[in-house]
Amino acid sequence: MPYVENRIVHDADSHLMELTDCLDAFLDPKYRAAYDDLPKVRAWPRDGKLVKHANKQHDDAEFRAGSDANILLRKNYEALGSFRKQDRPHALDLLGFSSQLIFTTWCLGNFGLDDADPELAYATAQAHNRMMVDFCSVDRRFLGTGYVPLSDFERAPKAAREAIDLGCKALLIPSKPPRGHSPSHIAFDPIWAMAQEAGLPVVFHVGGEEKLDPSYFENGLPRVKDFHGGEENFTSVSYMPIPHSVMNTLAALIFDGVFDRFPKLKFGAIELGASWLPGWMRNLDSAAQAFIKNEERLQKLSARPSEIVRRQLRVTPYPHEDVGWIVANAGEEVCLFSSDFPHVEGGRNPLKRFNDSLADTAPRAVERFYCDNFIDLMGEGLAADLRHPRMQSAA
Repeated sequence: MPYVENRIVHDADSHLMELTDCLDAFLDPKYRAAYDDLPKVRAWPRDGKLVKHANKQHDDAEFRAGSDANILLRKNYEALGSFRKQDRPHALDLLGFSSQLIFTTWCLGNFGLDDADPELAYATAQAHNRMMVDFCSVDRRFLGTGYVPLSDFERAPKAAREAIDLGCKALLIPSKPPRGHSPSHIAFDPIWAMAQEAGLPVVFHVGGEEKLDPSYFENGLPRVKDFHGGEENFTSVSYMPIPHSVMNTLAALIFDGVFDRFPKLKFGAIELGASWLPGWMRNLDSAAQAFIKNEERLQKLSARPSEIVRRQLRVTPYPHEDVGWIVANAGEEVCLFSSDFPHVEGGRNPLKRFNDSLADTAPRAVERFYCDNFIDLMGEGLAADLRHPRMQSAA
């Protein structure tokens, strides 16, 4: 029987665990040499231990025989459907989610190219988007995200247009600003217009934010290991600034009128937590109240910033957060369920953790969390017949 029963649950955050040759078939050949020279690509060779071990595991009949029973226990490359697209539909059947919004793992942050080498950045983004659409082509329930760097005014709208035409179901942009201009710059209005016309959301995801100043790690003590066993990912201190970039970017988009110029466009903040949300919404209102006499842009806003947030922004809490408190203080329109499958961070029983947190929350708000807020976010990106499918029930 599936993990989810007797409830419609849409998953707002899941991932590929791409092997290191994942972009080879999709990258314009003229950029291959420059791509191969990137530090990350040099560090993880195509024929290295990672690729060989992952393929060997998933070719092994005995290992595969345990996939169903371990659908939420095996993580990263061990998980069923983590990198082989033909396995992912069965994995989704086992999970019982009605759809999954799918993000990259290997390409998060676009290899740091957006400001360093815009030409290569747009080439790798294009390859990523082609790869994502190819992976998701095996099942309509898979909703692939297309990455759009915002470093170049001319290239960005073209990249967005191509991502939409390819079949991406959401446009992914970085939360940190590109060098030299705001994400709210009017030159990006064609992107927002395209997304709104297509009925697709614009989303942010962890990996596109400004990282913690590494000086904070130099405390005279041994380096702290994270749950991956390394020192380069999440620790308690590096966790703290994760939402800072998206808070600032969204504030700029609201205050500079982007949300109002495109009132049907939805935005999503994915795997960036949500405990920050209620205080940030109140702070937006405070800022608008404090500066409204001097700023014409604030006078033109269609509503209080917090009301604009409820109208157009959707956010995924982490399973360890108090989602009931967040919903009570931010509104039932905003929060979304996410599994982070197959990443370790999603845990082995996200439904239980979220259900426990929502125990005192009104049933309608719970339904919005698991289902309706995702439908609202995805718009035309989620086919009508997939929005409220027949629920799976226990045998």
